[in-house]
Parts: sequence; structure tokens; C-alpha cells
Amino acid sequence: MGNIVHVVGTGTIGEPLIGLLCDMKKELGIDEVTFYKHSPVLTDRAKIKGLIARGGNLVVSKDKINEFRELGVEPMYGAEEAIERADVVIDCTPKGIGLKNKEMYYKKYEDKVKRFLAQGSEFGFGKPYALGINDEAIDENDKYVHIMSCNTHNIAVAIKSIGFDNGRMDDFEYGRFVCIRRATDISQETGYIPAPYVDTHKDKEFGTHHARDVWHLYNTLGYNLDVFSSSLKINTQYMHSIWFDIKVKRKIDEEEVMRRFTDNPRVAITYKHLSSLVFSFGRDHGHYGRILNQTVVVAPTIRVRNDNEVFGYCFTPQDGNSLLSSVAMTLRTLFPDEKEYEERLSTLSRFLFDEV
Repeated sequence: MGNIVHVVGTGTIGEPLIGLLCDMKKELGIDEVTFYKHSPVLTDRAKIKGLIARGGNLVVSKDKINEFRELGVEPMYGAEEAIERADVVIDCTPKGIGLKNKEMYYKKYEDKVKRFLAQGSEFGFGKPYALGINDEAIDENDKYVHIMSCNTHNIAVAIKSIGFDNGRMDDFEYGRFVCIRRATDISQETGYIPAPYVDTHKDKEFGTHHARDVWHLYNTLGYNLDVFSSSLKINTQYMHSIWFDIKVKRKIDEEEVMRRFTDNPRVAITYKHLSSLVFSFGRDHGHYGRILNQTVVVAPTIRVRNDNEVFGYCFTPQDGNSLLSSVAMTLRTLFPDEKEYEERLSTLSRFLFDEV
């Protein structure tokens, strides 16, 4: 039957993931990509046809087959049939739906599917994961894996780049983060806001879910990090930004901070101050408009205070970082041999940039 990857959802995360898997099927060693579309919406017809043209096979609920045919698209499989025949299932549905799908569908097919992944805000779906952060914490018994959100990736790689010294976490003291979030993705037609909107600190220990998720991510390695985050939305559709304050135990200067960032292959550096210019670079040079770096550090904003407190800003490359982690975990599931896994994953390095 071959290596089959099934993606549930065709939204902001699902659509570019399906496109990436289809476009690079041969290099990634994937034989078939199927994707589930929930609603037969006329305005989504062009998107569905485009994904089918790129090699994806449409999956719908059996009771909606005729409605999709009326749209002019032909479903290939029913919803549960596609899950049962897949090697990897990647859930890209809106918040909370992935957890429901796990209880209603995925648990029934644990003996058939090698691994289930969920992207975004599905806290509790499975073991947290971000490529290059906690790879060693994932083992063959982890049937369910939660791919961290884009901003969680950004915070996690900033902590690792600055707080790790020679591969050890003994230099990190604390991290404080403000996630300055775009109101909506440019693909979304509702939810835009007229002015900055500040979020409350719902979590007494971590502030917002971003720091909470980072704590759980690093806790898979046995670390207990002192992290706290705040967040706000601003009236833009371009990119998220993060302000960080990371304190380390040993002396550090700005040159060393930049060296640590540039040494990380998943970190890009920019001298641009406008998020629109970074967004435009992704549109021109990325895949589906996305660069796959975990963060884009704004070099001119890096400052060190008292020889051990690092301040700066970085941009979050839309959902490119979580897309890369999803593909990485998919390949790791399909190709347990480390050498083959790394060779196939390296084909995506063209979308990782040293400088933006």
C-alpha cells in the first residue's frame, strides 16, 4: 500500500501542509497524500481543485459525497476509511476539534495508524514536540504527538539558542516573552480587530498558553523552566512578533548572542524592522509563501544588559515552523532509520534561510 499521509482540515495550516507534502512526495518518500474537507463550500472549490491537481486525494464524510459532487469535485475516500488506511494522520482542525477527533475516531484505529499528530492549540492531544528542541524525548511508544504552535516554536528556539551553552541548559535562568500577534491570517475573512487587544493572564504560573506550552515542551527533557508570557493582538494580518527578555547565569555579550543565533540552522537573521518586508520575503522565496525557519531574529534590536540579560525582538514565520515539525515527525514515523530520515528531511533545507 505504501506510505500514506492523511491531513484532516484544509485551513490556514492544513492547506499549505497538504501542498508541501504533495509537491515533494517523491523526495519525502510519500506514496499518497489524502486530505479531509469538512464543508462543501463554493468559495473553497478552487482550493480543493488546486490540491487535487497537485496530487492530493479528497476525503469527505459519506453523507456529504453528493454535495461535493455538486460542487464539481470527486471524493476519493470516506472519512473513516481514509484514517484507517493511513500510516500517519495529521490533524489541522480548529482549536478543540483535534481532541474531539481523537476520542471519536483516532482511538478506534490505533492498531492501524502508526502515529497521530495534531497541530496548533490542541493541548493534551499527545507528547509536545518541536523539531530540534526535544527530538530525543519522542520514542516509538508515542502514538499521539502534539506539534507546538508557531509562537511556541519561536520562544523555544530563542531559549535554546541563548540559554543553552555547549548543548547544556545550565546557563538559562529565566525567560519573559510578549507575543505580539497578528489579528488574523490573510486567508481568514472574520475575526479582524480595529485596534490592539490585550489578553489576560489566564494562567497564574505562566501567563498565557505560550509559556505554558514551552514549559511542557522542555519538561519532556526533564527541565523545569522559569518562563512567563503575555500576549496581545494588533490590527495587522502580516506576522506575529515576539519581544523577549532572557537572563542567563554566565556573562554574555551581544556578539556572542548573535553567534549563538547564527549557529542554529533553524534561526534566520534579518536587518529589516517591518514585518511586512519579512512577510514579503516569504511570499517571494518560501513555499506557499512560508519560510520554514523557527524564528527570524531582528539583529539591530539585540541588547545585553548587566552582562547577562538579553533583550530583543523576533518575527514568527507564520506557521512555517510548525509545518516543518509536522513533516519531520511524519518522516521520522515512516523512516525509523536515522540516516534515511535525515536525508529526506534535508530536502526541505531550501526553505530554511540564514538571512531574510
